[in-house]
Amino acid sequence: MSKRRIKVMIVDDSALVRQVLGQMLDGIADIEVIAAAPDPIFAMAKMNKEWPDVITLDVEMPRMDGITFLKQIMSTRPTPVLICSSLTEKGATTTLQALQAGAAGIFTKPQLGVKDFLQASKQQFADAIREAAKANLKNLHALPLQKAQMTVPVEAVPLGAMAKTTERVIAIGTSTGGTLALEFVLSQLNKVSEGIVIVQHMPEKFTAAFAQRLNSICDIEVREAQHGDRIRPGLALIAPGGQHLSITRNGAYYQAVVKPGPAVNRHCPSVDVLFRSVAKVAGANAIGIIMTGMGDDGARGLLEMQQAGARTYAQDEASCVVFGMPKEAIKRGAADHVVSLAQVPAIIMKYSQ
Repeated sequence: MSKRRIKVMIVDDSALVRQVLGQMLDGIADIEVIAAAPDPIFAMAKMNKEWPDVITLDVEMPRMDGITFLKQIMSTRPTPVLICSSLTEKGATTTLQALQAGAAGIFTKPQLGVKDFLQASKQQFADAIREAAKANLKNLHALPLQKAQMTVPVEAVPLGAMAKTTERVIAIGTSTGGTLALEFVLSQLNKVSEGIVIVQHMPEKFTAAFAQRLNSICDIEVREAQHGDRIRPGLALIAPGGQHLSITRNGAYYQAVVKPGPAVNRHCPSVDVLFRSVAKVAGANAIGIIMTGMGDDGARGLLEMQQAGARTYAQDEASCVVFGMPKEAIKRGAADHVVSLAQVPAIIMKYSQ
């Protein structure tokens, strides 16, 4: 018996986008486009006849915007939603709102040359749909409740107690479901937390808006990494979309290295690039944490960190939105400990004492 196909609904006010996406996905064996609609009102009428496994959703549409539609879906019949957003600063801000509302992922499209871009991105788009279809939406919705019910069970350490002869680094890698997971973790840390470097799979322009949002709600400083930034306590640096983040040593300090490069494991930034640099430069003076995400990016790098003497952690399946990346790390024996997302803030703060 053949494997069941992923049923997809396309919701976009552009007739060109609907046509190109429909034709493109029709040629993929495990994906079936069951309907397309120019706005959420038409979409809901069609979905009531046949409910999709995944919805691809534009955010700026007539009659009802994508965010309002997304919230309706999540409150009535939670369904994986892949946001198709323009690669603009305005689009980045709106898309982050969609991720906060429960969208499973992002696929960006340019403002010009959309047809050629979509046709060239067939495999990436199909992979994004497969990734969204595997999302555990219960964990996306459980995060705000978990956060409201818990605090980090670690006492704050006076800043004077942080004087050390050796700097330390916390490296985190994540993908699908990672925006909410990172918000959950970082918003519970205080300013004595060791310096943190993060790769969250996300397109360019989106990482800056994401970092700004986290900075507005966290006690620690959170910003997009820039080349040469010192990694220091109380600061979390997020890899810019479209560029790799690694670290180097400059005297007694660690610094961020930000530069473009080819995709690694289909991603730029790549978790493996970050983790491998941390293994080489920091060794036992680091911990590595791999969290929710599709694929295997970061699994090899986490193993290299472990072999270099770092402590390594992988998020457990029960708390992941997608268990791909942690699962691959665990299969390779790269994780010293498998932990729930709820444990991660305390692990970081304990390490920082």
